[in-house]
Amino acid sequence: MIRQSWWKILGVLLLVYTFIAGLMMPLKPGIIQVSPGSLHAGEAVELVVRGYNSSYAKAGKENMRAWLKMDDENILAASKVQVLGNRDLKVFFNLPAYLPSKDSSGSFSLILDHPADGAAVLPNAVFITQDSIDPAKAGSAWKSGRFENLSEHPGKTFPFRNILKESIRNQYFHVPLWFAMMFLFLFSLIHSIKYLRKGDPDADLRVVSLNQAGMIYGLLGVVTGALWAKHTWGAYWSWDTKQNMTAICLLIYAAYFVLRGAFQDDERKARLSAIYNIFAFAAMIPLLFVIPRMTDSLHPGAGGNPAFGGDDLDNTMRMVFYPAGVGWTLLGFWVASIVYRIRALEFKWLDR
Repeated sequence: MIRQSWWKILGVLLLVYTFIAGLMMPLKPGIIQVSPGSLHAGEAVELVVRGYNSSYAKAGKENMRAWLKMDDENILAASKVQVLGNRDLKVFFNLPAYLPSKDSSGSFSLILDHPADGAAVLPNAVFITQDSIDPAKAGSAWKSGRFENLSEHPGKTFPFRNILKESIRNQYFHVPLWFAMMFLFLFSLIHSIKYLRKGDPDADLRVVSLNQAGMIYGLLGVVTGALWAKHTWGAYWSWDTKQNMTAICLLIYAAYFVLRGAFQDDERKARLSAIYNIFAFAAMIPLLFVIPRMTDSLHPGAGGNPAFGGDDLDNTMRMVFYPAGVGWTLLGFWVASIVYRIRALEFKWLDR
């Protein structure tokens, strides 16, 4: 019994690990707010900073450092950092009269370094304008900062992404559900070819079962994606290219079940639906993997983002993401096997 069900046990254990590690491991300290957001060159400014999961007031606060960064060459060190509490700071800068830019304004990132929390970055934290443009006069003022020997946060943490925040944990649910769906549809394709070659009714039952499980996973992927989109993009459905393509893909597979219901003859139903299933899988490849990469998309994997690189997954996240992918896939095949057994019993009963 255990030998036959080892993969089911493994899937459950991996998902238990995914839920515990994915939901319980904390995020790395980060920066969630800086005010004011608009500054003027040539002024002494005071920035109020709000941290996330931070412990600024703990030991080492006197060694806090901060910088404003335009690019790798132009970095301005803070004149003073005042700790107000574990999550609140005041950072003081003496802004030079000129920016190291040929534009009248520029966007600057804020970088903090704390011995206990490590380094944190808020991209495009402040917007600075200048009255006159003269990059040469900016001189060495914007080259006063060099952040070296940045502190590392101890322990295992997930990365803090300014837009995602805690919703980054959905990476272990939304994305693996789609991967598992693709594997289920792949195996349904294999059984469709098997049916066309041998005419085995058992292969047809497996195709239906795998496609049903795949549709369940696809719908769960859409729901988890919509919730994630609402948090990060402000709307459940943004008509993003990948959202549209996944919707078309699911409609194509939904039509598979409509097609099966249009025929009374079992052999004809199985043969035509197997042929359709092959074309459905062939359509899924460009819909999910080609078209979204050829157009602009809010999702990773477009606009030069390779997806699943260092900007999307760090080594700590991979420790949960890959087991989650295997676990959700094994659970999907378990669901498909249950559906198959139910359909097989119905088929034998009707055959009697």
